Parts: sequence; structure tokens; C-alpha cells
Amino acid sequence: MNTTIRALVAAGLVVGAFSLAVAKLPAPPPMTEQEKAEKAAKDKATADHAKALLEKAEDKAVANYKANMKAQGMSTDTHPNAGSAAPRSGQEKSLPAQPEKASNAYSPPKK
Repeated sequence: MNTTIRALVAAGLVVGAFSLAVAKLPAPPPMTEQEKAEKAAKDKATADHAKALLEKAEDKAVANYKANMKAQGMSTDTHPNAGSAAPRSGQEKSLPAQPEKASNAYSPPKK
């Protein structure tokens, strides 16, 4: 009898706690213009700080990459002719004016 009452009380507490946890909270009051401006300024400052941290991390990664490549005796210049806009004669292959017709393309039988 005692264990049944204890179980019922425990179940009631669980149901009560769950109903409190799921209860809908009232909507927050609308923001004033000053609060909106403060929030926008805070969001902008946070975004600028995150951008600065990202740039710092990228610079550190690039410096580390260059140091590792230099230690291995490799060049970090990935575009050896980045400054020259003129194509090299004879080495550039141009595309054909008309695309090739696919021989394995499906076409319905002609009647």
C-alpha cells in the first residue's frame, strides 16, 4: 500500500514537472527603437570581431603553410604565370565551334 502511494506521488510529480517544462511562456515585450539600435550595434560588433578572428586564423594558416613548404624546399607560388595575360603560342587548345554529337544519346525510333 505504501509503495503504491509513493509510486502515485512520484508519477504526479513527474507529470507536474513535465507540464511546467512544456508550458508556453508569454511573448517578450516589443523592442523599442533604442533597444533595436543597441542590438544592431552589438550584432555588428560581434560580426566584426568574428571576422577579425577568422582573418587572423587564415593568416596564421597561410604563414604555417609557407613555412612548411619552405622547409621542404618547395615553392609556394601556385600561379607561376599569374602576371602574364597573353596566352602562350601553340600550347593553348581552343574549343571547337560546335559541340560533338553524342553517339550514345537516346533518340526515339523514327516512324
